Amino acid sequence: MKKPRKQRIDQLLVERGLVESRSRAQAMIMAGLVYSDTRRIDKPGQTLPEDAPLEMKGQDHPWVSRGGLKLIKGLESFDVDPAGLTALDVGASTGGFTDVLLSKGAAKVFAVDVGHGQLAWKLRQDPRVVVLERCNARHLTRDQITEAVDMVVCDASFIGLRTVLPAALTLTAPGATLLALIKPQFEVGKALVGKGGVVRDPELHEKVCGEIRTWVESLPDWSVIGLIESPIKGPEGNVEFLIAARRDSST
Repeated sequence: MKKPRKQRIDQLLVERGLVESRSRAQAMIMAGLVYSDTRRIDKPGQTLPEDAPLEMKGQDHPWVSRGGLKLIKGLESFDVDPAGLTALDVGASTGGFTDVLLSKGAAKVFAVDVGHGQLAWKLRQDPRVVVLERCNARHLTRDQITEAVDMVVCDASFIGLRTVLPAALTLTAPGATLLALIKPQFEVGKALVGKGGVVRDPELHEKVCGEIRTWVESLPDWSVIGLIESPIKGPEGNVEFLIAARRDSST
């Protein structure tokens, strides 16, 4: 049997989406936070088989999940300030996006997720957070989101944006902002998803991003601000993208 190819550990960490860059990977290794099984890794240039187990014990960010790094990048890139705003977090999960919004001064966040028991305890206890668990974002109504929201953020999995976002966008105030993660693996259809659930073809990435941009532009009163690659990959190493859009302030 052919032995797995070996790679530098800092490269493996980036490829698996555990960190956003090789420099960050090297810093995490030097800090003693990277392990392969029970063995601590102490040299960034060390090589391991490309299928070797790797994990980080500790984190390189202050948020309840690494997803917060994605939203921070979006806020900075598109010059969006959540301070004083009411936001809707679609696919809140453990609350990485909600955590970032609160840290940036959001007045209130409706944290919506179809699952339950995932949202971090510190966010559950925060009076600015309205926890909506076992809640399907496809069917959101004003009974649940009791006021017009100034911002919608989305980091949803196993569902495409064109399916999960329409109801949320109808609950926004004039001038509202959208920041959403485009995940090609949930947009292209199962037949085009590669081994391990990863979409690697750059042409498919471009196609999906173009389709989502066109869809957002087709929505009444919405226009796209921009689209960038996410600073970190998804859990399986999938490349993801951030799209930003704004609702017309006069409507």
